[in-house]
Amino acid sequence: MLQFDVLTIFPKSFAPVLNKSIIKRAQEKKKVDIRIHDLRDFTSDKHRKVDDRPFGGGPGMVMAPQPIFDAVGKIKGRKKAKVVLMCPGGKKLTQALAKKLSREKHLILICGHYEGVDERVKEHLASESISIGDYVLTGGELPAMVLIDSVTRLVPGVLGRQESLLAESFENNLLEYPQYTRPANFRGMKVPNVLLSGHHQEVEGWRKRQSALKTRKLRPDLLKK
Repeated sequence: MLQFDVLTIFPKSFAPVLNKSIIKRAQEKKKVDIRIHDLRDFTSDKHRKVDDRPFGGGPGMVMAPQPIFDAVGKIKGRKKAKVVLMCPGGKKLTQALAKKLSREKHLILICGHYEGVDERVKEHLASESISIGDYVLTGGELPAMVLIDSVTRLVPGVLGRQESLLAESFENNLLEYPQYTRPANFRGMKVPNVLLSGHHQEVEGWRKRQSALKTRKLRPDLLKK
């Protein structure tokens, strides 16, 4: 079982995502264990503050190291765990990285907020920093949800048909081929004849060609890999 522990100042924001669909079923099947922790429960400040003004001046507030270090220490104990800081300056989350993380036993996710997290968290506590894209969000909660979703579905036994993962986008650095379903003719828009032929070898060849064409058009950078 893969255990997720999430440190956040907005613990209630996770329920609508984590208690639905595949992630909910993965928890029920005991493939993953997801625990959400309120970072304010670990602060030594009597007013439950978890942030402070930045040294050197500047706008905004910075998340203080004390609550984060103490929370990770208590959750982790003497066990091994990979501590991940969700932040814009981290390594970009890719399918390959999600696969790697799905093989871990314990992930502790730190959700940054405000102007960021004290740099000592990144330097001395986090195993690595991860970003979901080259843009800035108001906090690390949404990125943490994205990471949990992308990793959970790769845990063996979570999806009904594990082989379906092999044809997904970003496998072999290609985007997934176009998909169609019934009806074969919808308002004059027809499904390609090859998909109706029943000839599996021709269908497979068509899908490979479409996958390559789609990747060349939309994500040529993937082909360079």
